[in-house]
Amino acid sequence: MQVEKLSHDIDAKKILTSLGVDGGGIDILASKMKHHILFIRDLHVGAANILKQDALSIGADLAVPRGTVIAATQYVDCILIATQKQLQLLSKKELSQPFGLKELALSLKKITKIKKPRHVEIMGVLNANEDSFYEASRFQKNRAIDAIIQMIRDGADIIDIGGVSSRPNAQKVSAEEELRRLKPIFESIKKERVFEKVRLSIDSYVPEVISYALESGFTIVNDITGLENDEVCKLCAAYNATSIIMHMQGTPQTMQDNPQYKSVLSDVYSFLEQRVQKAESFGVKDIIIDIGIGFGKTVEDNLCLIKNLEGFLTLEKDILVGASRKSMIDKIHSATIEERLPGTLALHIEAVRNGASILRVHDVAEHKQALNIHKAFNEIE
Repeated sequence: MQVEKLSHDIDAKKILTSLGVDGGGIDILASKMKHHILFIRDLHVGAANILKQDALSIGADLAVPRGTVIAATQYVDCILIATQKQLQLLSKKELSQPFGLKELALSLKKITKIKKPRHVEIMGVLNANEDSFYEASRFQKNRAIDAIIQMIRDGADIIDIGGVSSRPNAQKVSAEEELRRLKPIFESIKKERVFEKVRLSIDSYVPEVISYALESGFTIVNDITGLENDEVCKLCAAYNATSIIMHMQGTPQTMQDNPQYKSVLSDVYSFLEQRVQKAESFGVKDIIIDIGIGFGKTVEDNLCLIKNLEGFLTLEKDILVGASRKSMIDKIHSATIEERLPGTLALHIEAVRNGASILRVHDVAEHKQALNIHKAFNEIE
């Protein structure tokens, strides 16, 4: 006899099938192999006591603060520990309970339906300005087309092109200057019909620039303000463009001035949820969300978001993560911008493990290789 300890990341249904388990039992057993740890904030103490008993009755558990049973405080934070099967039971059980448990039940139901994406796309970065933090990403006019073609050869699915730096404390640029930098690239893109070879994304939040890009064959709008401007929403809807909604605390000029959150996970989630609703109200149909690594966040905030990325899948949108060569790597392990590729790959593979389906990168070929290796792990039993 031999005992093998298996990874929590295995494809449960695949390995049960290979084992020869009866078809009717595969879903049941797979749901018992997946575990959830859910942090519930500001739950009414009455709800906490009900949920505690209901959880225990089915073999799950709820960690609550001391004094919850005697209602020492009106609201408490707690941690629910349950398998997929137990969570499914609780999502039905709490629908008829008071103290806000019906709303909690609906949230639990969403979580039980989370499915991590099996395909990951690479978004290559190209900057048409002189002050982006990574010099190797800057290209002008004809050199930009050469760089785009090379990224396509290296495996890029999307090319994200911008004319203004969004690094911390970056200088503001007028719409006229932004267009001046980008127009030669746009004209070359139309002439070479690059949009037939790869999807193009415009990294801008300025309506005039976005409109020009959409007329030049771009199909994605990457807006670091998270569709703050209604005119950008209208453009995305009118052109049926994909919209990337990113979270940022403050502006590029202020975002790293002591960023603070009550809960970075809850705060970022609420922002993205509200902006998704706004986009949909304007008729935007295809939406991607971006948690905004490095945009008004500490190193700990960034790591927390990547580690707990799976929770954002309840928004039912593809998730983009862009940590490429960012300064958080240097703060964890001293490295110049040129030395940050290994750290970038580590952050991005962790993001993919936790639910990211698009990576915004400076190094396309290296990411293609890393993703193929990661995919190989998921294909073995």
